[in-house]
Amino acid sequence: MVSDSFDRSLPPRVAVDGRRFASRGGEKLSAALQAFQINPSGKKAADFGCNVGGFTDCWLVNGAEKVFAIDTAYGVLAWKLRQNSRVVVMERTNALYAPPPELVTHVSIDAGWTRQALILPAALKWLDHDAGASIITLIKPHYESDAARRQKGVLTSQQAEEICRQVVEAMPSLGVICCGVIKSPIAGQKGNTEYLAYVKPIRGK
Repeated sequence: MVSDSFDRSLPPRVAVDGRRFASRGGEKLSAALQAFQINPSGKKAADFGCNVGGFTDCWLVNGAEKVFAIDTAYGVLAWKLRQNSRVVVMERTNALYAPPPELVTHVSIDAGWTRQALILPAALKWLDHDAGASIITLIKPHYESDAARRQKGVLTSQQAEEICRQVVEAMPSLGVICCGVIKSPIAGQKGNTEYLAYVKPIRGK
């Protein structure tokens, strides 16, 4: 189910300060875009749980026409992204309940403690289902599993993969299908393994 490999053949985009994106989170989304051959050029995207804006920045670097940067926090998004005319800043906004100002082709999700069973149905409401719509969601098994609470927030790699498998298998009941999964190139909190899932809406749902 999970692939450790993704296409690293594309040349890296290196910023002046040596960082490619506003935060290291952008490297996670970049890996997914390459692995699943997603080209967002000229498309609209929404970034659920944008935080500093690594994912938002990655969408922009890869040519997105507009990005809705959504987060419950205030004042966290990087200044360079706030000033970018292609970014619609939606702070103090809970993506679970926010109606879309307009439909988008792609949604990326890094929603912290919020489980996939809650956030994926919310993401579906933002998608233009006639435009090759897709979701890239960051699965954090340590937030999906009750076992992590008993283990001080840390899962073994075997536990993490099993939880990821369970999350993916439950996706059709949410109206989506998983088209692929890779391990995140960057570990999560306390070194926990995370995964990036390429998700599409089920037709007719």
